[in-house]
Amino acid sequence: MQFPFHDFHEVWAVDFEFEAKPGNLPNPICLVAVELASKRSIRIFQDELRSLKSPPYPIGPNSLFVAFYSSAELGCHLALDWPLPVNVLDLFVEFRNLTNGLDLPAGASLLGALLYFGHDPMDSIEKNEMRQLALRGGPYNAEEKQALLDYCEGDVLALCKLLNSMGPRLDLPRALLRGRYMKAVARIERAGVPIDTASLTVLQEHWENIQDELIRRVDAGHGIYEGRSFKHDRFVRWLHEHQIPWPRLPSGNLALDEDTFHLMERMHPHLQAVRQLRATLSQMRLSDLAVGHDRRNRTLLSPFRARTGRNQPSNSKYIFGTAVWLRSLIEAPPGKGIAYVDWAQQEFGIAAALSSDPAMMEAYASGDPYLAFAKQARAIPPDGTKATHRTIRDQFKQCALAVLFGMGADSLAVNIGAPVFQSRELLRFHHETYPKFWCWSDAAVDYSMLYGTLHTVFGWTIHVGPRANPRMLRNFPMQANGAEMLRLACCFATERGITVCATVHDALLIEAPIADLETAVQETQNAMAEASECVLGGFRLRSDVKLIRHPDRFEDERGKRMWATIRDIVNELRAVGACA
Repeated sequence: MQFPFHDFHEVWAVDFEFEAKPGNLPNPICLVAVELASKRSIRIFQDELRSLKSPPYPIGPNSLFVAFYSSAELGCHLALDWPLPVNVLDLFVEFRNLTNGLDLPAGASLLGALLYFGHDPMDSIEKNEMRQLALRGGPYNAEEKQALLDYCEGDVLALCKLLNSMGPRLDLPRALLRGRYMKAVARIERAGVPIDTASLTVLQEHWENIQDELIRRVDAGHGIYEGRSFKHDRFVRWLHEHQIPWPRLPSGNLALDEDTFHLMERMHPHLQAVRQLRATLSQMRLSDLAVGHDRRNRTLLSPFRARTGRNQPSNSKYIFGTAVWLRSLIEAPPGKGIAYVDWAQQEFGIAAALSSDPAMMEAYASGDPYLAFAKQARAIPPDGTKATHRTIRDQFKQCALAVLFGMGADSLAVNIGAPVFQSRELLRFHHETYPKFWCWSDAAVDYSMLYGTLHTVFGWTIHVGPRANPRMLRNFPMQANGAEMLRLACCFATERGITVCATVHDALLIEAPIADLETAVQETQNAMAEASECVLGGFRLRSDVKLIRHPDRFEDERGKRMWATIRDIVNELRAVGACA
């Protein structure tokens, strides 16, 4: 073993093979573990695994548990009712951190990481065959058991090689913090999101007819679709008619990814119907939504997949990745309630705290940073309110958001429906009101271009080149430190026994018995506030709460109209079917 592992009495590399059908909990098949210093190995198959009341290796404070994409191994611990290790080192996460932003021809898989460090690759054909054997499930004959154990051991030995190569490059205290989050991920993936499966089944049965009727109703005022096809040229024409500037790819084509649509919708609320219809038709197959036998939506949260370190779960398998109206399928189970707890104006608060801009922190502390910004710029009198000066406040809000996303005067002018000279004046107000923020933001861009990296307060790093997008670099500190905050809040909440069902950008969805729901909400808000203080040097962010008690269902304001429309369509289709 090499530095920095000498502080641990034992270091165990661990791998499970397991069966995991979509939406269901993992079913562990076998386990192989190797202790790095002594080379002692453990090989256990399914029946013996289930007879154990605790792991066959130490998991206390003097031991280190090492895995690649450890939420899978930790999920097997939970499936076996084993306690989780105190110290977790995830080499997938650390490899992502070491190479984030770099071009990796072989990707960030275990194979890709081995190739990156010059190790012999594993046989990908054999790996696929063994994966299919594990997914098939038992019973297994003696030869298959041996093959699965050998395959599992091969992954563990590869993990040991990778650990020796990566060890000297690791910042272990921060790596263990990221490993701590992977324990929270395992708990969240196990909990899952409660789903109204009866309504989901009805939607699936009528889905093709629903799509056709949706186009007829929703696209009538836009003319973007031809049949069920989203037409690029028609969308370009519609954007031109509504004077909406749209981000473009280096190729010159419009950026039509979901993140871009979400960003543009925030600045142009009338895009909501267009985005939701497109997401409903082109990005969603209801059969893909991963719902288990216990009516829980479960899929990999895919932590650290995004460049900012945020989770990146499958949009088609995750209820919070699909069109927002579908979230109305989330239903509190009998006797229980759920709560959606999200930070208020998180990105503004992060920018204020990390830049140590006193005026910006004062604006956030006021409860309405956009109104406060307008008052600080003397565009609204001290006694002005959101009700009395809504238009001006909204313009200053658009300016504050545009700055955080690195937008310029031309785009801001379109967003507020005003001449460019007015948007320039708003940006001037921002520069003059928050000069310390601008020094900090400029310094972040300069630092990244000079040193080739940019990192969060807890060390999540992105590597940048000379052609990096300055807008991305300005936005990275807010997004990536927001991800740090969410990870820490998940750790605090799950470690306090809160059932966290899902994470959503800047929010947690929790579940509790109705009698305990308000207490669980308060504990969650405390966890989120403490997480913000840790990331922001003592600056505390507020959070908002939406409570849903059985038999009520979750509602996203952005999707209420679409859900009502689809519900009406379903009722009409069923009525026609009944008459027929």
